[in-house]
Amino acid sequence: MTDSHTAGNTYIKFFDALSTHGIEVYAFDQRGWGRSVTKTAERGLTGKTDRVLDDMTSFIKSVLPSPIPLFLIGHSMGGGQVLYYAARGPSEIRKHIRGYLLISPFVDFSPASKPWKATVIGGRLLGKLFPRRQMMSGLNVDFVSRDPEVQKAIKEDELCHDTGTLEGLAAMLDRTLELSTGRIKIPADAGEGGVTRIWIAHGSEDGLTNFAASKRFAETCVAGSDKEFKAYDGHYHRLHDEPEPYRNQFLTDVVDWILARSGELGQEDGGQSKL
Repeated sequence: MTDSHTAGNTYIKFFDALSTHGIEVYAFDQRGWGRSVTKTAERGLTGKTDRVLDDMTSFIKSVLPSPIPLFLIGHSMGGGQVLYYAARGPSEIRKHIRGYLLISPFVDFSPASKPWKATVIGGRLLGKLFPRRQMMSGLNVDFVSRDPEVQKAIKEDELCHDTGTLEGLAAMLDRTLELSTGRIKIPADAGEGGVTRIWIAHGSEDGLTNFAASKRFAETCVAGSDKEFKAYDGHYHRLHDEPEPYRNQFLTDVVDWILARSGELGQEDGGQSKL
């Protein structure tokens, strides 16, 4: 499984837990985040959407050909990127992807975090005029997880910075606009064997990304029969970092979905839409 992460997030415990179920995880720090940053001036230099998709393609190519089924997972900003990739990524790469998993994907802002329309318009304009200008996003950790230890860890992790650039912001806003308005459609043949297999998970109390927008996208913008929208009642943004026992239940759901689709093509256990 390969991962596309969000801004300032960590997945070590989640990925370690997946590995105990025989699921190998390959991940990279996107430009401007994590250890890809060697100096403060590089923070948030994600680039335009074309660069983001090219970086994803280069990383996926690094694990191809794969002797085992390959899945692509994305959370939040990374979830929006994976949805975009499933729709518009190169077909010669998508044909190797057995399934797509989206965790709290950034299809739209949550009402609790939605900026003013003028702010969005201004952000797009400034991104074109001053692309490398940095800005602080001011992440509210209270929206991330109900676990106070997770909130504390975010505040103390130097790699979990909240610095973006105007260019990266503008690109993210453009992708979000296309996703939230239905301009992005995922075809029925976006995966291995000419079949799209997609699982979208979202917490109903997510204060950062929009639960209803994710559900609507799953219902109206994903073609094919093997799709599922999994609602987690009362859960926050990081489903993989919620308190126990919710964290382990989410892990079980992810593992079950992947393993059900990891057999020989045409012999998987999945296949029915669950919306």
